[in-house]
Amino acid sequence: MPARMGATLPPWMEAVDAVVRQYGDLAAQLAAEVYEAQRAAADVTSAFTVPLADSPPQEQTQASLRWATKDLWPRDPDDPRTTAAQAQPVEVRLAAAEKKTAAVVEKLVLDQGRQTTRQAVQRDREAVGYARAAALGACAFCRLMASRGMVYKSAGTAGRDANDRFSGDASVAKYHDHCSCQIISVFRGQRFELSPQAARWDRIYREYAQGHPGDQLRLFRRAIAEHDASPVQ
Repeated sequence: MPARMGATLPPWMEAVDAVVRQYGDLAAQLAAEVYEAQRAAADVTSAFTVPLADSPPQEQTQASLRWATKDLWPRDPDDPRTTAAQAQPVEVRLAAAEKKTAAVVEKLVLDQGRQTTRQAVQRDREAVGYARAAALGACAFCRLMASRGMVYKSAGTAGRDANDRFSGDASVAKYHDHCSCQIISVFRGQRFELSPQAARWDRIYREYAQGHPGDQLRLFRRAIAEHDASPVQ
């Protein structure tokens, strides 16, 4: 493939885009089913149809794939613009591109499911918000987001008012490659409580990072490494 990137990349990207659309639609459908089950478990009886999120625009998928494969393009090792990654043997570059491609495809698919849940919470009159559920081995960013509890429904409650770096609707809850975080919807009449691990992360945040604007994540990351037994992935 690297020797014929110009000819092989476009059809490959189209094929991957089809895979993203197929499995993204499935993720959206599954998210809708989970949301309906959570709604029923909360004894909500009013009618509501979960709106399924659209597939990501082809331009977004292709931009992600171009990023994942950018080091495969042939480079002159004597060119000062050639990066260390681009100077690696082709086998190393192919392995790295494969790993990055898997990561971006996974994120695009999962994001369509997560967006389905977010849209449902925003439009459902019986929904009061949602919380972020992070795995024990999640990164410090995801642990911090999970520790905030049931604040996610609007950009204001999620933190835009306190953080200028939040922009756009999607910034209400950010996800990254290899992120397995999920959404817990909360409905009227329900009392939300942090999970034991999220409550522990909240205590760590309050003790070591709260009250330091602009530096919370760095301090929290350091505190997690020193005071949380769960390894960070």
